[in-house]
Amino acid sequence: MTLTTGNQLKAARALAAVDQQQVAESAGVNVNTIRNMEARGAEPITSGAVTVRNVQLALEALGIEFLNHARPGVRLCNPNQHPAEIVGELQAAAKSVPGQANRATKKKR
Repeated sequence: MTLTTGNQLKAARALAAVDQQQVAESAGVNVNTIRNMEARGAEPITSGAVTVRNVQLALEALGIEFLNHARPGVRLCNPNQHPAEIVGELQAAAKSVPGQANRATKKKR
């Protein structure tokens, strides 16, 4: 399933116990992108498809599963590993990809 609403994103972050900055860094986007996405509330997210997909993948790596049955929702599927450990692993992996860490840094400016 897919990430569709700001409330769904906010709930996913809460379940994964990560803040907006951590999600932004893991997804390679600016923290303001995450803020704007969450500000949509129950409305559909209007960010680009690639951006939404990157945010979704970052949260799925933390054990989040997106549900889109009658209403969009989320659930935590991998409670065995602490989310902070996974975020650290994702950030280290992003830095090892040429150009990826630099791209995230440029967007912050």
